Amino acid sequence: MTLDARTLFELLPAIHRVRDAELAAEQGLERGPLEELVAVFAEQIAVVDESLEQLYDDLFIETCADWVVPYIGRLIGYQTLHGVVPKVASQRALVAHTIALRRRKGTALVLEQLARDVTGWDARAVEYFQRLGTTQYINHLRPDNLQVPSLRDGEALEWLGTAFDTSNRTADLRRIESGRGRHNIPNVGLHLWRIGAHPRRDAPAVRDGERRYRVSPLNHDLPLYNRPHAEDDISHLAEPDNVPWPLSRRRLAARLARHYGDDLAEPSLLLVVDGVPVARSAIRICDLADDSAGWAHSPPPDGIVAIDPQRGRLSLPADMPDPATLRVTWHEGFPAELGGGEYERGDSLPAPTSTVLRVPDEHPSIAAALAALGGDGVVEITDSGRYQENLAIDVAADATIEIRAANGRRPALVLGGLTVRGGDNASCRFNGLLIAGCPLEVPAAADNRLERLDIVHCTLVPGITLAPDGTPQQPGAASLMLGPPTLTTDIERSIVGAIRGHERARVSARDGFIDATARDRLAFAAPDGASPGPALSLAACTVIGQVHCSEIGLVSNSVLFAQGSAAAGVPLRAARRQVGCVRFSWLPWSSVVPVRHRCQPASADDDGRIAPQFTSTRYGTPAYGQLASATADGIRRGADDDGEMGGLHLLHAAQREADLRIRLAEYLRVGLAAGIFDES
Repeated sequence: MTLDARTLFELLPAIHRVRDAELAAEQGLERGPLEELVAVFAEQIAVVDESLEQLYDDLFIETCADWVVPYIGRLIGYQTLHGVVPKVASQRALVAHTIALRRRKGTALVLEQLARDVTGWDARAVEYFQRLGTTQYINHLRPDNLQVPSLRDGEALEWLGTAFDTSNRTADLRRIESGRGRHNIPNVGLHLWRIGAHPRRDAPAVRDGERRYRVSPLNHDLPLYNRPHAEDDISHLAEPDNVPWPLSRRRLAARLARHYGDDLAEPSLLLVVDGVPVARSAIRICDLADDSAGWAHSPPPDGIVAIDPQRGRLSLPADMPDPATLRVTWHEGFPAELGGGEYERGDSLPAPTSTVLRVPDEHPSIAAALAALGGDGVVEITDSGRYQENLAIDVAADATIEIRAANGRRPALVLGGLTVRGGDNASCRFNGLLIAGCPLEVPAAADNRLERLDIVHCTLVPGITLAPDGTPQQPGAASLMLGPPTLTTDIERSIVGAIRGHERARVSARDGFIDATARDRLAFAAPDGASPGPALSLAACTVIGQVHCSEIGLVSNSVLFAQGSAAAGVPLRAARRQVGCVRFSWLPWSSVVPVRHRCQPASADDDGRIAPQFTSTRYGTPAYGQLASATADGIRRGADDDGEMGGLHLLHAAQREADLRIRLAEYLRVGLAAGIFDES
């Protein structure tokens, strides 16, 4: 019970209180000396009382003081992790979640939840001992435990070899921890989806022909992904709709109501023709493959819109003329949040200190906004539209022009020309844009004194544009032409094609890709393609193609995926090798570079044995730039923080896997073994 000063004073005998009041009256005080002394006692009693209440609160993780959290964690055997998953709120939440999960320790449900929490990727736990083809006890029949899958069950056949495979196998004696063996009595598999589904909301489809469209802003075929549905209860194992998968025709047709429609809060797919959503009843899923000069099954019957989710193609009915606008909400597969997109990038969008003009809200085009800007300010694109223009940017002296996408938007700029010029001490910045159709050029002219160029969260399409099958139409062509010798270019979390620049210019890049579209093409050099290009610094980047630079500042945690040729000779060379350093990176052994520090390969003998293996090196595919699971550990865990080298270093995939193995040691039931498999 809490006692304030007045309550405590009234517990004293009345004679003492009366005498104390008389003394206070004689001395003209508000309270007597005895009451003052009791007030001091009351303050200390309150401190003790509060301390006792806090001691009780400290018994519970929800109410304990922050300094108590590590002690409760130690009490339950909680082990700290690398902390590379950004969605973790606090250590308190982790310890509290650990206590809750311990109640279901050893079950597949908990192992799946652990994989999601620890890695941040969608996961599915599979108990492989339930997928063994065995003879059955007559009193305990399992009708679903069939030795041979039904050839009439198309959906089941679609999942063969995946985490949702329901067919049964004979025993596999290889160890599941190595990622090879699966079907055995003690085995549990944790399947992870490293490729996420990134939304593209209300984006215009690209017309390919009469009543034929593609959802890709670059007008190439690409698979559409489903939006993963969150699981509401831990007692539910993940199903295909709960993880990011490419939408197959069969699955989308069978579950159209789950993925398509304006009645869904966040649909995986939605078509809007001239501002009116296409009804679900008017959608048909079919194969729109190339057929002679057109597409198969095109045009569909009257009133029906055909969709091919595996190619990202749309076909309108014969009774519908080409609309003024056809906008699509869809999801694209990609491993990381870089290169621009609708992901959160508010940290890269500081409040502007100059004029902001918005497109298309205030001006119909980017060129019109630039003309009204007067050489200083920001052009912000507020939608995910497709802009086909010619842009000539002139930055005033001591000024900055920024062209950026609003947060949560990804506009596509398919340009006929893009040049940047500036006065003394001028700078230009691009943020959140997809740029195709032409290179970004900073001309080498006497009146062009642009000093700084920043490219953040952008994609300058490698190969300039893509063919319908996704191949680059101008392979090896430069995406960046940097003419002025005083220009400094900074590239961050972006994908760019080949770079050409003046020898005395400087280029730095981090967390991204420089892609010449092939290992034996020139990714970095002077405009003539033979002389050395600008001074180069890289941090956690993947370079696909040969590099010829004037000097290397610092290259760290990167993969320089180059291959020499008879014409170019050495795949990677720096003209001046007395400065700079290459550290914790992979580059061909024959490269001519400054000092190497803990790079791969470490010797000529390792040159062919330790090399990066990519799931895909072609831009426009979902697994672009992703290191394959078969890549040597010297590359997958060779960075200075024991993470992977290359442009996807920011994912910290190796640390996530290590964290998951730590948790598995805590939660795996005695006698069971667990393996980790990458589903995408």
